[in-house]
Amino acid sequence: MLTQKYILSAHSRIQHYVRKTPVLDLPAGDFLPDSQVVLKLEHLQHTASFKARGAFNAMLSQDVPDSGVIAASGGNHGAAVAYAANTLGHRAEIFVPEIIGPAKLARLKSYGATLHVGGRDFADALAACQARQQETGALLLHAYDQAEILAGQGTVAVEFEDQAPTLDTVLVAVGGGGLIGGIASWYQGRTRVIAVESTGTPTLYTARQKGEPAEVTVSGLAADALGARRIGDLGFAAAQAYVDQCLLVSDEQIVAAQQRMWDQFRLILEPGGATAIAALTSGVYKPAKGERVGVVLCGGNTDPSTVTGNSR
Repeated sequence: MLTQKYILSAHSRIQHYVRKTPVLDLPAGDFLPDSQVVLKLEHLQHTASFKARGAFNAMLSQDVPDSGVIAASGGNHGAAVAYAANTLGHRAEIFVPEIIGPAKLARLKSYGATLHVGGRDFADALAACQARQQETGALLLHAYDQAEILAGQGTVAVEFEDQAPTLDTVLVAVGGGGLIGGIASWYQGRTRVIAVESTGTPTLYTARQKGEPAEVTVSGLAADALGARRIGDLGFAAAQAYVDQCLLVSDEQIVAAQQRMWDQFRLILEPGGATAIAALTSGVYKPAKGERVGVVLCGGNTDPSTVTGNSR
């Protein structure tokens, strides 16, 4: 289990390499009738997702060999690893599945990493990545099941608590469990943490039902970001200890949330980045009157026209 001290050390290590992303504080009536909502705009991070935090922490806290770093990703982790490696002067090799979105693929290519596209989903890309790592000896950076990665992602919560210290609840999207694991390990029950997944990527929801991580079939709009077949062991352990509940939202509810965030605030989110806020906009999560709710908007790597094209 990650400690707060471990996450704080990651925060100190990476703070000169990542952005302290802003928050948008919405009083009752501005977004929800009876509850305050605070948005953590982590989609404004380098590479347009929170993933840069974990990538930098993993590289700065370990020895990177001459062969560099290697990673498998649905897109966002790969872009973060490529960006961090480029910044720190390391070679990077990235494996992504065929479902990767065009915007993520273009961002990945811009950072100069060696790129391999193949396989149906993240699990296929990971298998190819692991085989290649055995050949090269590069440092493998797992997208969500590695302590250094989780600690980096947990720095989102360090910042969020400093910016919004009186939150009652924080909603966090879940894919493989790196973000929820880091955030829950920081709050440790001092603030209620609620996980939100798409119905097509219910890794944590399924694991909590079964009492242990189990494979799921991955589908839907958010699969390129949240499409792990199985929740990571570290994220699951943190969720079992510190996550209050796990909610599911549909693709239609995610699209509606993307549209509302654009229409009301001119914020462009990818489906995975809009999954947590979809729990509020859909009513799947109903805050109590006067509750102060934080939401992590975790990713913005998408073609803007897919969000703005239907603007009212």
